[in-house]
Amino acid sequence: METLQFKTNINCGGCIAKVTPVLNNEAGIQEWSVDTNVPTKILTVKSDLTADKIIDVLGKVGFKAEKA
Repeated sequence: METLQFKTNINCGGCIAKVTPVLNNEAGIQEWSVDTNVPTKILTVKSDLTADKIIDVLGKVGFKAEKA
């Protein structure tokens, strides 16, 4: 299990509502959170998945992410 952090464009409650079912249902993601109070909107994920896979999952629902 690894903890990964990403800079994202997830910036409000509506965005969080959109990604919640996707991240909660993705096998390999144990826990996640987004800090929308910082300019880089840091997404922290505890997961067995690779950073590229998480970036791909977010991209499928319209969000950008890059490793922080």
